Amino acid sequence: MEYEISSEVYIPFLDITIPIHWENHAIVMFSLWFVLVPAMILLLRYGKVRPTTYGIPGGTPKFSWPELPWTLHKMVLYSVIVLSIGSAGFAMLLSGGFSGTLHAYFGVATIALGALQGLTAWYRGSHGGQRGPEATHDDRATWGGDHFDMSPQRWWFEAYHKTGGYFVLFSAGGALATGLSQLWMPSIAAAFLFVVVSGFALAVVLQGRGRHYDTYTSVYGYHPEHPFNKRRHSEMIRDREEKP
Repeated sequence: MEYEISSEVYIPFLDITIPIHWENHAIVMFSLWFVLVPAMILLLRYGKVRPTTYGIPGGTPKFSWPELPWTLHKMVLYSVIVLSIGSAGFAMLLSGGFSGTLHAYFGVATIALGALQGLTAWYRGSHGGQRGPEATHDDRATWGGDHFDMSPQRWWFEAYHKTGGYFVLFSAGGALATGLSQLWMPSIAAAFLFVVVSGFALAVVLQGRGRHYDTYTSVYGYHPEHPFNKRRHSEMIRDREEKP
């Protein structure tokens, strides 16, 4: 059964009826999920600093390069989640509750999965390395941390966080498509096409120019004595020995 979009809403305590501008909801959600989110993903994927021996120096301010990509990634995406919850809640208030349409289901799935991305980030573990608060540059015994040691907690966080991000974008795409099927907006459709094409082209160019640096070596450096570097080197040697 086709769902009819309300074009106005009655506010009892004011005893007035006001028009609903659903295009504003579409513009806000599109800006959040198809402008800010892809921008922050590309920034972190291709904006990491070129790896050095010991990585990012300890004490580097969060809003200074090269810490800035991680800081912006976290702050902007947390803001996206909060603003999306507010925008979705306001839309449900105006429409009289959960509509039960495909658009509503995709929208709730997008926000729920996005919120899980933010929630699980709190369990990513400690940093470690020379960036750690207790670290001394000349004493490697003080460099321990979940990320530096690539503990199971950090390993599974990255496995979920990176994979979950693809599902969030898939749900967001479903919300956009079903939303446009209810309220066709050529400007949003054209903007989506532009974002997809330009984002794809930019990713290809940056990947081709070698801007996709490994996160661990970018943050902690490529020193062979770093725990995860040693582990990967050992695994590489083992794989070579196992080949016929």
